[in-house]
Amino acid sequence: MTPESNYPGRWWHALPDGRIQCDLCPRDCRLHEGQRGLCFVRKMEAGRMVLTTYGRSSGFCVDPIEKKPLNHFYPGTSVLSFGTAGCNLACKFCQNWDISKSREMDRLMDAASPEAIAAAAVRMRCQSVAYTYNDPVIFAEYAMDVADACRERGIKNVAVTAGFIHAAPRREFYAKMDAANVDLKAFTDAFYFKLCGGHLQPVLETLEYLVRETAVWTEITTLLIPGKNDSDAEIEAECAWIARHLGRDVPLHFSAFHPDWKMRDVAATPAATLARAREIALRAGLRYVYTGNVHDVKGGSTYCPGCGKALIVRDWYDIRAYHLNDSGHCDGCGVQLAGRYQKFGKPFGQRRIPVRLSDARTTA
Repeated sequence: MTPESNYPGRWWHALPDGRIQCDLCPRDCRLHEGQRGLCFVRKMEAGRMVLTTYGRSSGFCVDPIEKKPLNHFYPGTSVLSFGTAGCNLACKFCQNWDISKSREMDRLMDAASPEAIAAAAVRMRCQSVAYTYNDPVIFAEYAMDVADACRERGIKNVAVTAGFIHAAPRREFYAKMDAANVDLKAFTDAFYFKLCGGHLQPVLETLEYLVRETAVWTEITTLLIPGKNDSDAEIEAECAWIARHLGRDVPLHFSAFHPDWKMRDVAATPAATLARAREIALRAGLRYVYTGNVHDVKGGSTYCPGCGKALIVRDWYDIRAYHLNDSGHCDGCGVQLAGRYQKFGKPFGQRRIPVRLSDARTTA
């Protein structure tokens, strides 16, 4: 266990009654001295905002980039992933609740400076670093400093996030990122309010900002929960919005829910539900639609929007076939696939390698 930090936080202002207000996310938490926001890691201390998890991680792991999931961002490469503790949403179905819902800091067992993380990514031959497991929005100061250190060494930066953030910090945060997977949890505000303690509109604004105003490569994930957000009507509405507001080239991942946290009474998502959602999305005109958390080669593979050829065949996170040139063109008809590509080498595969940054001998 590593001790709490009191790193100076950004995006806050003082209130007339002596409290401070956090301006990072739409929660707008108003804090008394010693009080923490809902995220648990931003705190009023000595009249100012501090971040208690700067330099403190719940652990590091080398993953395939497809696990984020990102299927169009340098396929087959490895990514050094890490998170901290806490979250600014309160999803009852959280799949990483032991990290994101932690109210004790016993999960923060590794310490690393931004420079150490960047050096580790180089040492372990990772092309990118992912801020994940919990939402990097709440440790934005730390993530942004890590991102700066990574860029100095040619390492890309990936945010895996729910996109629940105010406009001003959003601009600063994503200026440091090269790719993002945004968790669009449902397409009704009632779902966000009742099951996540948040609202839908800020997430839609984040998606529009990323796709229309930045060069950040963006993919979307929706976790389908039986009886909660998996109706044909809701999926159709989501896909129509994506096509109209973001464009048909933004990849969409439908992933399977498993009973967890405070929703253990809901059954796991059937594979047929994911297949049905994928068909709805394809009918809506979306070009790249995937299924996740299930064994589905068809739903995990990437197809050419020109000739229909299977260009990247995936079995879970294993790439079994690859038919793109170095710039991402189909080797059959020559159509350019949306995404970021380079010369394809030996894929990393579906390995997951936990690492401790304190161990300089760790290699991938």
